[in-house]
Amino acid sequence: MNNSSSYVRWLYRLAITLLAVITVYVFYLLYPVWHPVLSVLIMAMIPFLLGGFITYLLHPVVEKLFKAGIHRGIAILLIYILFFGGLGYAVYKGIPVIIHQLKDLAENAPLYTEQYQRWLDYIQRQTSTWPDGIQHELETRIERFEEWLNGVVAFILSGVLKIMNSLLLFAIVPFISFYLLKDFPKVKKAATSLTPKKWRNSAGSFFKDLDESLGGYIRGQLLVCLLIGSLAALSFWLFGMKYPLLLGIIVGITNVIPYFGPVIGAVPAAIVASTISNEMIIKVIVIVFALQFLEGNILSPLIVGKSLHMHPLFIMGALIIGGEVGGVLGLIVAVPLLAMLKVAVVHARTHFTARDSP
Repeated sequence: MNNSSSYVRWLYRLAITLLAVITVYVFYLLYPVWHPVLSVLIMAMIPFLLGGFITYLLHPVVEKLFKAGIHRGIAILLIYILFFGGLGYAVYKGIPVIIHQLKDLAENAPLYTEQYQRWLDYIQRQTSTWPDGIQHELETRIERFEEWLNGVVAFILSGVLKIMNSLLLFAIVPFISFYLLKDFPKVKKAATSLTPKKWRNSAGSFFKDLDESLGGYIRGQLLVCLLIGSLAALSFWLFGMKYPLLLGIIVGITNVIPYFGPVIGAVPAAIVASTISNEMIIKVIVIVFALQFLEGNILSPLIVGKSLHMHPLFIMGALIIGGEVGGVLGLIVAVPLLAMLKVAVVHARTHFTARDSP
């Protein structure tokens, strides 16, 4: 009887496995059918995801104003005027300048490409007497950096083009954020009700710790990037550097990558400065190092603080793995994913320790 029951269970599992394999295969064969539908659904979800992300960023500020005695609606309106008003004004004033600088940059692109090639030739001449293995490794690293830099440019340009082509779609983002902020307690209550009762306490504790670690890091890092990018653009403009706004934006965007970001963001500025004068190169280097010192010793400790509570070696390791696996996107999401993994491991260990304890 036991053998017969075991045989039936084995057949049942085999049938379930075969059914799953057949389902996946049929799903794969129907790729031309469901892929266009999935693409439309993803595009439709992007404004909601972006609106949810903005809500996540602004909600703590709204809550602080609400706890200070300001009506929630008025608090949301104030934050909206400051956030979207400032963003809209910056876009209105900045887009014409960025387009002008991009046009000038495109016209002078051969000059900067030639200067970059001269740098490469100089490095190859200086390393020509090195052992073949080291020279080959250096050339390989340079080629990888070029591929990575091309990927950065393509990533930024494709993102800008997608936004420009979907302006009407992104126009509803402020409305989505407004209603999410307005009804945030209801949204939170609905999400809690969907969670099984036995998991609600642990899930609430998990998301609270995740918000303290990840949320604080994301909000602080974005604010630091905004400040560093603005200071870089202002400094380049004051010292007579070409394309100050464009280079400041690049410095601000790349600053989202810890440790390596400022160095990466300084490369385009150094290339442009080298076509002007040696004095300008020195000025750019001084500006970049000054901004790096300001961020590392004042802005990041003050704004971001120690929200991650992780050793820098773990962060560097995550960045290296993220860069190898996912390129530009991998570098950007490496640290947030590490923060999520850390919180998940801590909660899992606490859960299993509590379960195993008598």
